[in-house]
Amino acid sequence: MKTSNGVKILMISTDRGLFDENSEVRQRIVEYGNLTEEMHVIVFNRYKLGEAVGIDMISASSKVFIYPTDSDSKLSYIFDAMKIAKKIIKTHSHGLDLITVQDPFEVGWAGHRISRKFKVPLHIQIHTDFLNPYFKKGSLLNKIRVLMAKFIIPKASCVRVVSERIKNSLVAKGYAPYFIKVLPIFVDTEKIKNMQINIDLHKKYPQFDFIILMASRFTKEKNIGIAIEAIKEILKDYPKIGLIIVGAGTEEKNYALRVTRYGLRNNVIIESWNDDLISYYKTADLFLLTSNYEGYGRTIIEAAAAGCKIISSKVGIAKDILDSNSIFEVENKKELKEKIIRAIKGEIMPPKLFIFQTKEEYLNDYKENWEMCGRFRHEDLTSYS
Repeated sequence: MKTSNGVKILMISTDRGLFDENSEVRQRIVEYGNLTEEMHVIVFNRYKLGEAVGIDMISASSKVFIYPTDSDSKLSYIFDAMKIAKKIIKTHSHGLDLITVQDPFEVGWAGHRISRKFKVPLHIQIHTDFLNPYFKKGSLLNKIRVLMAKFIIPKASCVRVVSERIKNSLVAKGYAPYFIKVLPIFVDTEKIKNMQINIDLHKKYPQFDFIILMASRFTKEKNIGIAIEAIKEILKDYPKIGLIIVGAGTEEKNYALRVTRYGLRNNVIIESWNDDLISYYKTADLFLLTSNYEGYGRTIIEAAAAGCKIISSKVGIAKDILDSNSIFEVENKKELKEKIIRAIKGEIMPPKLFIFQTKEEYLNDYKENWEMCGRFRHEDLTSYS
């Protein structure tokens, strides 16, 4: 495999944020593309979204090219991705050096098929703790995805995971640790530390003397409902606490209905995403994460860098940066309630000190992982059960 910036990469993703030139994921993919000679990114999407995009290919930079599948249905994502990949490979006399996929599920299946057909090494990225039992409980689709992952991962030349927790779960299932690279999602902690406060939550909501912040997608696995339940009980003794929930998603109406049903509208406030979440981290008294599973937990890192105290369920990287008194068992409302009360009393510790890579170091590791992946054959891997 070529080194330096001579690598040609094909990536397969489900992140429609790549179509937005101002999105964070678009900016990130351009940075990754600068590590290559060319990067071609196929994005699973339905036809109506493709119509909105209006073109078959987007040039995100001189090196990064994004292709919507414009599929008629989700069932045709894989076949449409293969058609696009065939066209991309045909236009390059020297072919591609590596296929990288954003998960071991649907895009992983597409990557495997393309890898096998065109004899290109496969690099799988895993952002989700899919071997966590709560992942499988989430839906029938998740059960199917676990089976897909168990079939597809052994076909890869190497794997990138975002936390030691995911690596350990794979190793426990018999996957060779040597082929697993732990490379977390980059968070510019220095930038967060140095950012000025533009919005002070205590000035915005002066009725609260203790403010708890949550920032998350509104989906079932984030289990925000347990926080609302806990606040309802805590308010009996601490009537001036406020819970600010920032985000968006399919569960938003359910949260709003629950807040209304419990008579919590004066203490629980749901806000949409904003561009200054760092100010929220810096002026909240506590950041709360209640997920049933997390591969990493980026918001924990952001909150820690902003100097906010944190309580988290036992997921992702929580145990790496938090004291045991700041961690509760998944779905244990009683324990969560006790932890929050301790935080109100000032009895929990701040997050542990941690040192993160610079952006340059991170991108260098990312590039080296790609290059390493191209040097291994499928048969080098141990079995995965």
